[in-house]
Amino acid sequence: MRISGARFHGTTHGPKSTDLNAPDLSEAPASSTMFDTALRIGLVALLVYACARIVLPFAFVLMWSAILAVILYPLHLRLARQLGDRGAALLIGLIGVAVILGPMVIVVTSLATSLYSLISSVQSQDVALPPPPLWLDGAPLVGKKLTEIWTLVATNLPAALAKYGHLMSGPLAWVASFAGGLAIAELSFVLSFAIAMVLVVYGRGATEFAQRFLERVTSSQARAVQLVTLMAATIRGVALGVIGVALIQSVLLGVGFFAIGIQAAGPLTLIALLLGVMQVPLILLTLPVVGYVFATEPTLAAIIFLIWNVIVGLSDNILRPLMLGRGVEVPMPVILIGVLGGMIVDGLVGLFVGPVLLAVSYVLLLEWLRQNPVDDPHRGDAPAS
Repeated sequence: MRISGARFHGTTHGPKSTDLNAPDLSEAPASSTMFDTALRIGLVALLVYACARIVLPFAFVLMWSAILAVILYPLHLRLARQLGDRGAALLIGLIGVAVILGPMVIVVTSLATSLYSLISSVQSQDVALPPPPLWLDGAPLVGKKLTEIWTLVATNLPAALAKYGHLMSGPLAWVASFAGGLAIAELSFVLSFAIAMVLVVYGRGATEFAQRFLERVTSSQARAVQLVTLMAATIRGVALGVIGVALIQSVLLGVGFFAIGIQAAGPLTLIALLLGVMQVPLILLTLPVVGYVFATEPTLAAIIFLIWNVIVGLSDNILRPLMLGRGVEVPMPVILIGVLGGMIVDGLVGLFVGPVLLAVSYVLLLEWLRQNPVDDPHRGDAPAS
């Protein structure tokens, strides 16, 4: 009995040297789990990278399509009761192209024509400038130099191009590139409307997908529904209250510019759109134009043009409260940065996408900062210092 007891004791409590060559099974599951996690992360990162390379060239177009879909979805729901989902989407798309893109195509085409005429005039040395004004020579620091350059361009354009042509090569190349990009922007808008109509048809599924995704991120179904509602309200508020008002006013001003026969009607309309989106008073643009019209056109036509500009300027007081009240207040610096950054990144399409994207990001950041911290059951038991 002692021998068997000794063997039993040796088997269970013997020296550890007998187990040195045995594998450590306790560390195997942990290593396998870490390897599987790293493999999953690597595969997901590879998939995201591959998809990003495909989507990034169309990122702003897809964003603008999503914005249009969010804006037009309530209208689609109303029309779908009589026309069905596809019929309502087709009708909205055709009306949108005719009402919004039609004037935009005219403006962009006029702008491209004006830029092309300017470049052609400079290249053919057929630019005629009036003599410099008398007050320019007395301007401090740069007055005499600007007067000298202006006089040389007005009297001897070939000599001016030979002397200062290298300074104009960069800006002229940028202007030519911008004029060529306008046609691409028009095609991008048409493509955005087409994609938006497809998204509108599948609006319910897209909303459910966004809610499921945010529920996965926030671990709360109620929170996901709240964030989707907040993003939709912000998109509609900024797109209608800022971009929509600016677009309506710029189109109305453009109608006046084209009707009075201003040669630079296209560029002036685009400048009006930029100023409107950036919340700059349009009187800074219309006042000099009205003065020019009074100096070059008959008095009756100039008075009618003045009345039209006053009406368009006052329409801001009616349109903005109606549309801006639908969304969430966003500071103007956010809108301004979005406009400038969007234009730098993606031109005319970025002008519309930039402010909406930054506004949504700003509202989501504020909503995240306003969240109450998770309640700690031991937090109230801590003794006061």
